Amino acid sequence: MPLDSGAIYGRSLAFPVRVDANGRIAWSEGAQNIRESIRLILLTNPGERVRLPDFGAGLQPLLFEPNTPARHRELRDRIEKALARWEPRIRVQAARVEADPDDAEAAIVTLEYELVATRSRERLTLNVGLG
Repeated sequence: MPLDSGAIYGRSLAFPVRVDANGRIAWSEGAQNIRESIRLILLTNPGERVRLPDFGAGLQPLLFEPNTPARHRELRDRIEKALARWEPRIRVQAARVEADPDDAEAAIVTLEYELVATRSRERLTLNVGLG
């Protein structure tokens, strides 16, 4: 019998936290749970979690910095380090940070990663405010 995705990747509260169709707290599992975990890591700053004070990517200090290639490199480095430390279910294959052509104060982050358990490749795109 094949394992379900929850058994392979784990299961946790959905992020953002929400209520499901039955009125209960929603859970996520599988590749969706990993995508949610990545977003959570990137949106959390060190010091926000009492029991995990080092958790997060620390992107907030960059939010009001100039939207330049140097800033993009710094964002990419922080993202890669945080994911390597906090999300063992993936291997980042590529992380690109580029200026958003529609918003001078935003950058587009594109992550390509491999799911360790199945070796399947995934892609996630996030918009990060800068400027």
